Amino acid sequence: MNASRLTAIGLVAAAGLWIASGHFLPHDKAESRVAARAGEAEAKKLFRVAVATTSVVPHSRKLTIAGRTEADKRVTVTARTGGVLTELKVKRGMSVKKGDLIAVLSDEAREAQVAQAQAVTTQKRTELEAKRALILNGTLPRLQLVDLEAQLKAAEAALAAAEAEHERGIVRAPWSGVVHDVPVEVGQAAFSMAGREIASLVALDPMLAVVEVAERQLAGIKVGAVAEVRLVTGERTSGKVRFVAKTASLTTRTYRVEIEVPNPEGTIPDGITAEILVPLAPVLATRVPRSAVTFSSAGNLGLRVVDANDTVEFVPVGVIEDEQSFMWVTGLSDRTRVIVQGQDFVREGQTVDAVGVPELTAVAK
Repeated sequence: MNASRLTAIGLVAAAGLWIASGHFLPHDKAESRVAARAGEAEAKKLFRVAVATTSVVPHSRKLTIAGRTEADKRVTVTARTGGVLTELKVKRGMSVKKGDLIAVLSDEAREAQVAQAQAVTTQKRTELEAKRALILNGTLPRLQLVDLEAQLKAAEAALAAAEAEHERGIVRAPWSGVVHDVPVEVGQAAFSMAGREIASLVALDPMLAVVEVAERQLAGIKVGAVAEVRLVTGERTSGKVRFVAKTASLTTRTYRVEIEVPNPEGTIPDGITAEILVPLAPVLATRVPRSAVTFSSAGNLGLRVVDANDTVEFVPVGVIEDEQSFMWVTGLSDRTRVIVQGQDFVREGQTVDAVGVPELTAVAK
């Protein structure tokens, strides 16, 4: 083998080794390694979410129930004696005060009986006074004093009975209210008037707003609490809870709750449909945006939050009140970082880039 051939073989071998060195030997510079790492970091960039810190405060819930208004008092005024109805002083819809005259029955000699009883009483009193001095002086037996005093008391009792019977012929309003119905006319029925309905009255001030509450919601309702009443006519008013039943209805298993509403002008009618907002006992709750509430992969209602390491977690919550833009929920701890934007694009256990937004400061009410 000549020298030129050996030289050619050496050159070929050297070229092969040079080409192979590009595949097997490290030759990257520092700049290329930094660029590679930057590209890798860009590929693994964290998903950015907005988080807000919440606070837990006592929240007074309101129970909204459909109900109705109801007159505080209702009575049927009846005749307590016989006679002919000679005067009728009221009409349907008229307002009356306590003691106002409603109707008058014919006298039927009741006034004469009063006059007779008065005469007997005067006679017995005069006789007693005339003989008292003689009895005390010993001229007459002392036993007669006791007898005369008894006769006077009997006469006074007869007079009181006659006056009471005379008063029964005059029918008066037992309390202030509105005349709901007058089913009689002047000149009706002589001796069958006793026990006959003359008029029916309803008291409109105060007015009651009545609701039926389920047994699970009864514990939070307290007597004296202020409730809001919204009438079907659009009028709004408020009153205080004055009665909470301790016995359930046998048919509905609900409990009657009465709210006393001032109605001095009588503008709220009896029996109108109303929506009553009854306050319940306050509970510790958190106010969060409605948009932040989501569902877990298992279908549970709750919120996605981040821990101190910005790792996503799911917290189930219970909704106690739903407002227009916010919800009051239970189940969150104080100072929890809730995801308020981007919660539907992350999952539990994922590390995120959490950007803080203004705190959700809840106001106790």
